[in-house]
Amino acid sequence: MAKAAPKPTATLKSFGGRLLLVGAGKMGGAMLEGWVARGLDPKNIAVLEPQPGKTLAALTRRGLVLNPAKPSAASVIVIGVKPQTAPDVLPQLRAYANKSSMAISIMAGRTLAFLEKGFPAGMAVVRAMPNLPASIGRGITVSVPNAHVTKQKRDLATSLLSAVGAVEWVEQEKLLDAVTAVSGSGPAYVFLLAEALAAAGVASGLPKDLAATLARETVAGSGELLKRSTLDAATLRHNVTSPGGTTAAALQVLMGPGGFETLMATAVAMATKRSKELAG
Repeated sequence: MAKAAPKPTATLKSFGGRLLLVGAGKMGGAMLEGWVARGLDPKNIAVLEPQPGKTLAALTRRGLVLNPAKPSAASVIVIGVKPQTAPDVLPQLRAYANKSSMAISIMAGRTLAFLEKGFPAGMAVVRAMPNLPASIGRGITVSVPNAHVTKQKRDLATSLLSAVGAVEWVEQEKLLDAVTAVSGSGPAYVFLLAEALAAAGVASGLPKDLAATLARETVAGSGELLKRSTLDAATLRHNVTSPGGTTAAALQVLMGPGGFETLMATAVAMATKRSKELAG
């Protein structure tokens, strides 16, 4: 079944400025597709991408400007390149910016202070941390603004970022290290859960293909139930756990000393520490 197109966002349909996307890889490409689906006119978009794919080529026929020959000021600059290339890329972007522009970075680890050095003084800058499900429009992005982001610019940033999923804002940049550890790295934890559940099924006698299918559908279905339900995760867990039943027996192990909760807390703490190290 095809994924339903998202409803147009008024802010994007009425956006009359120039948007520059720097890097149209998996995340940048997903955002671009989301913007166009939500009503942003390709004629208002320019893209800097050394290896453009078919989607970009198709959008150029609708007015998108690919790798403009001459820089011109953009209202919004979205930076989606790999963080290790940022020191080389950022100086090139100054030619596309002025004091009224806004930069939105989805690069991991690159701080607001680092970004501000690359743009005119007093310019609005947003640092955002999306996660992998953004590639299917089901991500979660946490953003932090610098002191120059007005309510109007924040609303515009929300509209642009929500093209790939939910958006949350924090005022303390230091929280992004924990955000990275929870939602940025979180999909890997969920995939590991599915992987381990399938392996445990095989160890209990299930055919490998069936175990993999059961694990995949259980994780996917439970995630969708959690998203749709008004109940929190703990209540949903209680609801599926009958006293003295099979689930209770398994949870005695998972929630016992050194079990799942302890391992997850340790893992997230380690990921948070590593995020701080990478950010310098």
